[in-house]
Amino acid sequence: MLKQIVLLKRRPGMTMEEFKDYYENVHSKLGEKYMPLARRYFRRYVCPEPNPITRQVEELDFDVVMEIWWDSREDFESTMESIGSGEIHRLFVEDEKKIFDRHSNRVFTVEEKESVMDRSWEGC
Repeated sequence: MLKQIVLLKRRPGMTMEEFKDYYENVHSKLGEKYMPLARRYFRRYVCPEPNPITRQVEELDFDVVMEIWWDSREDFESTMESIGSGEIHRLFVEDEKKIFDRHSNRVFTVEEKESVMDRSWEGC
């Protein structure tokens, strides 16, 4: 399984509530419609918290972590090709201009490894 992560920043002048509303009710629908090979599609809206050491709350460079899973690299590449040109590409670009600070967005894939955590201490 392949996972893509995108760190997205809302466009200047847009409140966080406006951003969430537009993303959930408009932009995410494009993903649902035009990325049918995706296995899972999450938006995780960030809430900055104080650093436990410094107690400072730092401004983040992004407002949402978008995660999307694919069964294979082939499914991922096929989808990227289909949304990367033509009318579908135009739809995404025009919609992104309404919601994102497009030059701030960061895109990458990750290979996940999971550890099974030792819970033998529980119940002591």
